[in-house]
Amino acid sequence: MGGFSVSGYGPERTTMSKLFARDSIARRLDWPMLLATLALSVIGSALVYSATRNRTELVGDDPYAYLLKHLLNIGIGIGLMIGTVWLGHRTLRTAVPILYGVSVFLVLLVLTPLGTTINGAHAWLDLGGLSLQPSEFVKVTIILGMAMLLAARVDAGDREYPDHRTVVQALGLAAVPIMITMLMPDLGSVMVMAMIVLGVLLASGASNRWILGLLGTGAAGALAIWQLGVLDDYQIARFAAFANPALDPSGVGYNTNQARIAIGSGGLTGSGLGNGSQTTGQFVPEQQTDFIFTVAGEELGFLGAGLIILLLGVVLWRACRIARGTTELYGTIVAAGIIAWFAFQAFENIGMCLGIMPVAGLPLPFVSYGGTSMFAVWIAIGLLQSIRVQRPMSA
Repeated sequence: MGGFSVSGYGPERTTMSKLFARDSIARRLDWPMLLATLALSVIGSALVYSATRNRTELVGDDPYAYLLKHLLNIGIGIGLMIGTVWLGHRTLRTAVPILYGVSVFLVLLVLTPLGTTINGAHAWLDLGGLSLQPSEFVKVTIILGMAMLLAARVDAGDREYPDHRTVVQALGLAAVPIMITMLMPDLGSVMVMAMIVLGVLLASGASNRWILGLLGTGAAGALAIWQLGVLDDYQIARFAAFANPALDPSGVGYNTNQARIAIGSGGLTGSGLGNGSQTTGQFVPEQQTDFIFTVAGEELGFLGAGLIILLLGVVLWRACRIARGTTELYGTIVAAGIIAWFAFQAFENIGMCLGIMPVAGLPLPFVSYGGTSMFAVWIAIGLLQSIRVQRPMSA
């Protein structure tokens, strides 16, 4: 047989056996998570196509225009994930000051003439035909920056938990981009960032007094923002419509009412992809982005919409396993921050389509159309996969 080994563990093991050897990167990836995210992206692509194919003001004469852009965004996102796994979350830890500085600089640029308004939020950069939402990348850098500070002395063995001074530094690091984002104002992103901060502190082992203090400060801050008139009129109207759906059904309450009609008409199995009357008739605004879940509810029915929720649950479940499986606090905090991000954003997006949460203009992770948001969530998956890949084999 000339040294050939069927099992692949002989001196001339095949390329395939090397790829899936016990110590290989491919073997150590979290495949259930990866397959779930890919399935969400495939479903999202079908929903984006259905929501945009008849929108001539968006796609012109090419019904596949948004689908092709969406697939390109997914491809770039997967490339960013692979690059993140290749670099590793520990290598990125050393680059956190640079990444944080760049992300803060980008959100500051939004407040300059380079910033542009889309769907009421002045949260975008117009870079010559390319729109970029820097707050999506800020979510990643807040997680990495806070994890770096909170875990530094613990992972070094100097302390068991972060001390008060370290917690103050971590909160200060997060406060800078959050305040800038609030000035845009991009309330949806601020809400996600606040949940990330809470999740990071919970995972770090910080004193419960900090958690309670943060919750109290958040409640007081929300009240102050409301009383001082920081919010724009359209944001106040959204909260008013959430509190009273019958307030203005043809105005501020229109989106939510039409979204519930679309989802409710789908029944168990839906009307079929491309056959939804609400979607085809363009009754629900922004169906390719913020309200894409309504396309799933109408055309794929309860079963299709439930599958999306199930797949998101798989991603969160595997992320929790990764957070518990790592032996370093830094990795645990990074994973926890991503879990808080994905869980809250998915709940808010689906909740506003069902009318149980206020409209906040947040995309559904891996499903909604949008380049920056797609890039950010795939980078986050790369961080989770890196934490799993780099953990000890016995973990």
